[in-house]
Amino acid sequence: MMAALIMVREGRDWQTSGALFDWTLEYLIPRVADEKTAELLRTVVEENLGNLWIPDLPGEAQEEIYAVIRTGLLATAGQELPRAALDQLRELVALTY
Repeated sequence: MMAALIMVREGRDWQTSGALFDWTLEYLIPRVADEKTAELLRTVVEENLGNLWIPDLPGEAQEEIYAVIRTGLLATAGQELPRAALDQLRELVALTY
């Protein structure tokens, strides 16, 4: 399984498995209002790019992604994913602050 990376903030990155990375982006896609951001996330998943640099996005898109990660990610993951994945996702949530 391929490793993947999300650069959450400058100097603060989250490394995980390719499967959890894809799950996280697939969680975000329908929840972000900005269509350009959603399309970028879709492309990253479809092309198996394995990384996302949030600081490269416009400020509003960054803040929206952080808000979506903070507000429902763990609850949804708790219903869909094994416990070990939740621990990794908690690290991602913490990096958004």
